[in-house]
Amino acid sequence: MIGYNEIGGWRLGMKIAVAKSAGFCFGVKRAIDIAKASSKKKEPVYMLGDIVHNENVVRDIESAGIKKIKNISRIQGGSSLLIRAHGSSQKTIEKASSLELEVIDATCPMVKEIHKVVRDMDKKGYRVAVIGDYNHDEVQGIVGQIQHKAIVLEDIADIEKKIPPGLKKLTVVVQSTQNLEKVLKMQSILKERVPDLKFHNTICSPTRLKQDEIRTLPKKNGCIIVIGSKTSANTKRLYEIAKSINQNSYWVKSSADIKKNWLRGVESVGITAGASTPDKTIQEVKKHIQKITA
Repeated sequence: MIGYNEIGGWRLGMKIAVAKSAGFCFGVKRAIDIAKASSKKKEPVYMLGDIVHNENVVRDIESAGIKKIKNISRIQGGSSLLIRAHGSSQKTIEKASSLELEVIDATCPMVKEIHKVVRDMDKKGYRVAVIGDYNHDEVQGIVGQIQHKAIVLEDIADIEKKIPPGLKKLTVVVQSTQNLEKVLKMQSILKERVPDLKFHNTICSPTRLKQDEIRTLPKKNGCIIVIGSKTSANTKRLYEIAKSINQNSYWVKSSADIKKNWLRGVESVGITAGASTPDKTIQEVKKHIQKITA
C-alpha cells in the first residue's frame, strides 16, 4: 500500500481501513433478496419508489423486471406490489387490497417493530411523535400507521414549535437511522416538557454500530471516505459525524468522485459506507485509492 511523502511524493506505507459495518445492513439485503425473488414471477411486479436509497441497486432491480411507479392506482389487478425496505402506510396496503394486488412485503423487520409500537400507543391514547426527517420514506410510513396525526420532530427547534403546551401523554419513536447523540439531547428536553413520556429508542442496531465505528475511524486516519447515495439518510449521518471529527472527510457515490489531492500528506484512509451501498462499490473505491496513490 502507498502513502504520500511531501518530499518524495507517494511512498510505501498507505494504510486503508474499511469499517467492519460498511455496506449492506440486514434489512437492505433482505429487501433486495425479496425483490430479486419476486422478479421471477409471471405476473408484473411494481414498487412505489426505490427499493432502497442507492441508484446502482435500484438500476439492478429495475433491470430484473420490477417496474417503479408513483401512483398505485395505475397498477392493474392481478399484479404484485413490492413494499420497500422503508415500509409503507396502512392506506397504501389497504389500497393494494382493494385493487386485488398481491402485496410482497420487504419492509425491514426493525421498521415493522416501530410500526407496531406507534399503533399500540396510538390505541392507548398517546400522542405519537417521530424523531426523523419529515420527507423520508421511512418516516412517512411510520406516521401512516395510525389514525391520529403524528408529530414529526426533525431537530431540537421543532420541540418548541410542534409540541403543544400542556400535552400530558406523548410516545416518541425514532427513525431507525438517526444520529444517536442528537436523539438523546431531544429526549432530555422532551422529558422536561411532557409529564407522561414513553420514549422508544428505535435507532436500529446496524445504525448504532456504523455510528460507533465512524466516531473512531476519523481519529485514527488522516482521510475519511464515506460511500453512499446522496439520497441516503444514514450515509448523510455518517458523513456529518465524520466531518465533525475530521475535516478531511468526504462523501462520495463511487470511486469516480475521489480526488487525488484529498490524499496528499495522508498516511492512512478510513472507509465506511451507508446501509444501501453494495460491497462491489466499496471494493472499487478501495482499489481506486490504491491505484491513484501508487
